[in-house]
Amino acid sequence: MPLTNHQNSQIQQVIINSLRNKFQNYNPEPASMPFHFRLLGKDRIALYSFIHSLSTNFGTSIFEPVAKSLAELNFANAELQQKAGLQISSEAQQVIQNIMDNLTTALTTPNKLQEIETIRAVCQKGEMKAVKPTKIDLKLTAQDGTIYLFDIKTAKPNVGDFKEFKRTLLEWAAATLATNPTVKVQTLIAIPYNPYEPQPYNRWTMRGMLDLENELKVAEEFWDFLGGKGAYNELLDCFEKAGIELRPEIDEYFAKFNN
Repeated sequence: MPLTNHQNSQIQQVIINSLRNKFQNYNPEPASMPFHFRLLGKDRIALYSFIHSLSTNFGTSIFEPVAKSLAELNFANAELQQKAGLQISSEAQQVIQNIMDNLTTALTTPNKLQEIETIRAVCQKGEMKAVKPTKIDLKLTAQDGTIYLFDIKTAKPNVGDFKEFKRTLLEWAAATLATNPTVKVQTLIAIPYNPYEPQPYNRWTMRGMLDLENELKVAEEFWDFLGGKGAYNELLDCFEKAGIELRPEIDEYFAKFNN
């Protein structure tokens, strides 16, 4: 479903506010680069430094607030930086370890729906252990009560990181079910854009650890899931329009580095 003009304007404003906030709080590290300055100009060096800093935390400063704003159009509730829970049962911890061991040694292939049900069966059995799982980047509650927990990652995560990502997703499910054993919960990795476009995203690097159908949403899959079919392309237009509106402010901000 296409976004309305009001929704487009709302999302553009979220992007603009996020970037303005970044400008206000950005303090470039002092560095003497006399050759670079004379070759390229201080404003271009400052712009490069800013882009590098922005890319480093694009997820928290831009993607997360935009994702929340977009999801609020279709979901009953959308929240950022939430806790999955404070406890996991000892039996659920053992189930998670068994899943990880079997995946690591290729004894089994990922099957998230089955893994969730295995955890659900023991989510309140044994001793309840206090835990501090990684915070959830984006928590959504659908109209039917299903909870979706997203870990928003950079476009090119290291292959070796996916083992830790998988454990985090399983722990989020266990902590959520420890509080409410009957809730429908899905835990997923979101990758906001495909750096290989127009080629497909290299999913094979994750195949042995992630259930690609039920644990991963890349680029269009992610944004269309949040905002409905076509949301990804409309979102790109929102970024472009926000950039056009901000261009005079961006030029003015970086011009001061040449003074």
